[in-house]
Amino acid sequence: MSWGIEIGAGGVRAIKLGLDGDAVRVLDFVSFDHPKVLSTPDLDEDDALRVAVGTLASRYDLTGAQVAISIPGHQSFARFAKLPPVEPKKVPDIVKFEAVQQIPFPLEDVEWDFQTFASHDSPEVEVGIFAVTRDRILERLRLLEDVGIVPDIATLSPISVYNAFAHDLEFTENMPGTILLDIGTMATDLVIAHSGRVWVRTFPIGGHQFTEALVETFKVPYSKAEKLKREAEQTKHARHVFQAMRPVFTDLVQEVQRSIGYYQSLHPEAKLKRLIGTGSTFRLPGLRKYLKQQLQLDVYRLEQFKRLNVDGPRAGEFQNDTLNLSSAYGLALQGLGMSTLNANLMPVQMVRDAMWKRKIGWFGAAAAVAAVASAAMFIRPVLDNAAVTAAGTPALFGQAINEANAAKARAQAAGVLNDSGQTLNAEQMISLIDSNQIHADILADLGEMFANAEQAGRGTIPSGRPAFVLRELSTDFRPAAASEAAADQGSGGRNEFDPGGGNDSMFIQPVQTQVRPRSGARTNTSDDPEELKDKRRIRVEAIMTTAHPSPQDFMIETMEAWLLANKERPDLSYTIFFEEEMSKFTELDPTDTRANPNRRPDPRQTQSNIINVPGTPTRDPGFIDPVGRSPAGRSPIRGGTGTTDIESLARIVPPVDRSGGPTGEFSLVWYVVLDAPAEGGDE
Repeated sequence: MSWGIEIGAGGVRAIKLGLDGDAVRVLDFVSFDHPKVLSTPDLDEDDALRVAVGTLASRYDLTGAQVAISIPGHQSFARFAKLPPVEPKKVPDIVKFEAVQQIPFPLEDVEWDFQTFASHDSPEVEVGIFAVTRDRILERLRLLEDVGIVPDIATLSPISVYNAFAHDLEFTENMPGTILLDIGTMATDLVIAHSGRVWVRTFPIGGHQFTEALVETFKVPYSKAEKLKREAEQTKHARHVFQAMRPVFTDLVQEVQRSIGYYQSLHPEAKLKRLIGTGSTFRLPGLRKYLKQQLQLDVYRLEQFKRLNVDGPRAGEFQNDTLNLSSAYGLALQGLGMSTLNANLMPVQMVRDAMWKRKIGWFGAAAAVAAVASAAMFIRPVLDNAAVTAAGTPALFGQAINEANAAKARAQAAGVLNDSGQTLNAEQMISLIDSNQIHADILADLGEMFANAEQAGRGTIPSGRPAFVLRELSTDFRPAAASEAAADQGSGGRNEFDPGGGNDSMFIQPVQTQVRPRSGARTNTSDDPEELKDKRRIRVEAIMTTAHPSPQDFMIETMEAWLLANKERPDLSYTIFFEEEMSKFTELDPTDTRANPNRRPDPRQTQSNIINVPGTPTRDPGFIDPVGRSPAGRSPIRGGTGTTDIESLARIVPPVDRSGGPTGEFSLVWYVVLDAPAEGGDE
């Protein structure tokens, strides 16, 4: 499920979509106007917005669904440029250079994303760069957070409008050149779609300028002029209203003509055939006819969606609001993973926080199950002990106990025993509490790995599927060889707290999960790396699957890269040991589910697939890591996943295959080393 929410200057529009097989259906929708449009003079815009979002949050349940919001075109940036002919792996570097030139703010002060465009009949590659200042997006997010709404996606309003029409009208590279004109309250978004390419321009002419024209002509208050504009089509004064607004019509047409002329200067082969209008301002009397006469194009007004409808008593209401719902439609499609353009301007950290917030409930349920299982394991021995006590002590057992006590007295008299055993037990009991944090940190590491993989797999993983599915997870504590031998000598054998000998049993948990044997996997301490055998360590094994079309490349560029990049962190009490040969990969047939024993060439041997990750020397100064961070820690270049396939960087109309299953299964093994490396050593 996905909510697409547009909070505009005229009102709030939202659609909740769900999937019924491959078809999209409407689960709910919202459309209401502000009491006064936000362009009204002397109106407190912040207060009006808070009332609007509060109304939305109080009437509708947004939990359990993806939430996508739009940023008005006049509050953001959309820039386009042609790229020089370079290797696909160099595209992110070139795009970053273009972003510095095109965005009128330092990159560290904006959130930005990009999309590449190419058509089959042209070798040229174009890039669209979309950005918003960090202060503006954070201001909108804080407003929503105050009423409990945490979005997953934020994109430009003209991009969401394009996504709606691309899906509803099934745009292809062979469709007629189309102009989408969304006339809003404060500005107009113009989108040109032609031969698989998209171009966007926003100019400051909208419903507000038409209202101002009526205020000046008829000398009426702004609110009355706004009402007159909305009701002009139903009154006998429609002709006079049109005459008063005619100068604004002329300005609007000139801006449209200027935009078309500029686009055709860049693409002389472009043949634009039609214009489709959306937005409530398009209801103005005479506007459609005037545009058709001046532009010499077929001009249509959006009356209803072709692939989206509502059955039941609200069908008429939905059709009446269609003209205002195109942006919300496109946003909800992006939340479902079915959009053509996937630009997302959400700050990366906020996306991760939202994802973890949704998982808290599952973690709580898992903890409850673990607590019940642990309680059962402790209660049973207590009950058994009570039963044995009630049965009394047999004479033979009493005799054995007396002999043991006598032997202990003789040992104490000889000075053989001391109180070290009791001290050791007490220390172990205390250390059992500390081990919980180690395991919590291991789970947090795994969560970070999944979060990074989700970011890197955006646009390449089939819709509705996670980057990786965890099948099994096991942790196995391995004591240091020297300390194990010393503990056996000092204690005379194993004790009830440490089945392995030594004082490190705090890492052996009763809820440990065992993994089925796998070919080549380490199953005992003798197979551990030699450099680890004198250190306390935990062997972690995660078995997972992915539906990525290049599963082994994807695993190396995400999971393995994260382990290599995060070996040592000052805020943790352990280091990570990982070697590439510890990973085992099985390629699967997504239509058959049977394992394919044939392995593809290992991409680790290809220099072009080496990625730059945090904490490691930078091989390429501009290369982007799979987490989406630039080497300087600046705004992310999302879409760069280290692949050499430009289509996976930004596909325009890719058919999404939802029929197949997992494409690869992995056994990923690493070691959590609890002892610090020797002075001057290398872990």
